[in-house]
Amino acid sequence: MFEKLKATEEKFEDTSNRLTDPEVIGDNGLYAKLMKEYKSLSPIVEKYREYCSYVKTEQEAQEMLDESGADRELKDLARAELDEARENIASVSEELKILLIPKDPNDDRNVIVEIRGGAGGDEASLFANSLFRMYSMYAEARGWKIDVLNANPTELGGFKEISFSIEGEGAYSRLKYESGVHRVQRVPETESQGRIHTSTVTVAVLPEADDVELEINPTELKIDVFRASGAGGQHINKTESAVRITHLPTGLVVECQDERSQHKNKDKAMKILRSRLYDMLEQERNDKIASDRRSQVGTGSRSERIRTYNFPEGRLTDHRIGLTIYRLEYLLNGNIDEVIDALATADQAAKLSAQGDE
Repeated sequence: MFEKLKATEEKFEDTSNRLTDPEVIGDNGLYAKLMKEYKSLSPIVEKYREYCSYVKTEQEAQEMLDESGADRELKDLARAELDEARENIASVSEELKILLIPKDPNDDRNVIVEIRGGAGGDEASLFANSLFRMYSMYAEARGWKIDVLNANPTELGGFKEISFSIEGEGAYSRLKYESGVHRVQRVPETESQGRIHTSTVTVAVLPEADDVELEINPTELKIDVFRASGAGGQHINKTESAVRITHLPTGLVVECQDERSQHKNKDKAMKILRSRLYDMLEQERNDKIASDRRSQVGTGSRSERIRTYNFPEGRLTDHRIGLTIYRLEYLLNGNIDEVIDALATADQAAKLSAQGDE
């Protein structure tokens, strides 16, 4: 670990020096890249230097204790310093282990969230709307920007499916744990017998990819245009503004009809397609990692049931980490940091354990 820390410090010093180079300052792209690297290395180097200062204090205190001529009062002081230094060394060592966990390269990306009603018909569609509202309120509270890319509403006020982008610092790092099947248990308003119905909604959180990272060959796309339709299937536009894009090599299909402009719908559909393709590549890469070294929190299957929302009990249970909270309405109002923090901590612990096994 300490060889790695020393190398990190050297890289940090080199990056710091390069940032003062006039040629680098004049190259906006290179300067931004180096500044990002500097910021990512900075907390590791600061903590490593703190560790080194405690090691130095420990050595000096030990030398004082080993001196035969030192008086008792000085030795008592040295012993106290030694104990404190050793406690600090142990504490900072654990912090360094966490800081050295390889960062998910997608953590700083914006995201595209896709929510689809599953089993349960109208109830599933209504809960899809509830989840959209929850994520929207969470994003707004963090100052993130939300943009609906495509929506297929129902007459009862739900969504068969809805896709939207969220732009903001650390969006993927926080929302990546939401991918999977969300199960809702509640009594529908139309249920006269008071029976609890179970419905499911699928959430996919995709890191947003840009044109540079993922080049799509236009000849591999089939683009269809059609008239947009609203809830119940009625046409809401006289012009063919809706767009359907099929990626022929993979069979992926994306539709977008949220905008009145065909051009804007095409741009949004391409944004979703690019992120889905990027996500497919990421999933393939993750599948190559040995299963016993993969964190089950952050890379869960899209088909995995991850969470239950039980309305009669006012309960949310996350099945991956066994977390249960009895404040369902509060959580559905976008206050989900408690859940995400617990998932991030479990993910971190799993990665630390994997590091220890290496």
